[in-house]
Amino acid sequence: MKKVLTIAGSDSSGGAGIQADLKSFSANGVFGMSVITAVTAQNTQGVFAVQDIDVDVIDKQINAIFDDITVDAVKVGMVSRTETIEAVAAGLIRYKASNIVVDPVMISKSGYYLLKPDAVAAMIANLLPLATILTPNIPEAEEIANMKITSLKDMEDAARVIYQLGPKYVLLKGGHREEDATDILFDGVKYEYFTSARIATNNTHGTGCTLSSAIAANLARGYNAYEAVRCAKEYVTTAIQHSFPIGKGVGPVHHFYNLYQKAGMFTDE
Repeated sequence: MKKVLTIAGSDSSGGAGIQADLKSFSANGVFGMSVITAVTAQNTQGVFAVQDIDVDVIDKQINAIFDDITVDAVKVGMVSRTETIEAVAAGLIRYKASNIVVDPVMISKSGYYLLKPDAVAAMIANLLPLATILTPNIPEAEEIANMKITSLKDMEDAARVIYQLGPKYVLLKGGHREEDATDILFDGVKYEYFTSARIATNNTHGTGCTLSSAIAANLARGYNAYEAVRCAKEYVTTAIQHSFPIGKGVGPVHHFYNLYQKAGMFTDE
């Protein structure tokens, strides 16, 4: 059994963050572990408060995992402040972590800043060079690359700019495109396109967390970057297709659709 660690914030509604990561790990055949960086008061309608975890506790969580258990891959999600980013980066370097997927979480769908503006530079300097695969969406890529993205060519250009900041691969996600949901993977030389039709649903809470966690799980299982992304894209597409109309806002995706089918629980009827 491969073991994968998520370092991220907690979502009290269960659709994103640590909760989505652990579900995604399980659905993709790996054992999930967690280092919690922040606790959020959150539901399908938005994020209402964030309590950052003390840096010393974050550091001790990292030590507790790596001192005891082999970590085959790491997913880094919400790291909202400079002190947290520096502690996480130091821990990953200290333990020579590999297969690191960094999801540069900046703003929630409801507009809440999950990464403090003054911590963006710290994330770029400390975490991007450690990333095996960086998974920004278009607004995040615009912030990191300092450019506007309105076309596939712009996505390619932004991926190239971001690649120069240190990650081995950049997966620029196209979920914010008005056309199809095309993601572009760049390895410094070539671009690989992953295209899927846009799914008519409002229930997309946790898609970024789910995708990046699935990629980390696939890397842990020995997939190369291209196969890890391709399989994760297929997984999250299915999860979106059968997402849940839970709550009064943006509902969560269905992490365990295939498992529920086998159990005879047809939850999307």
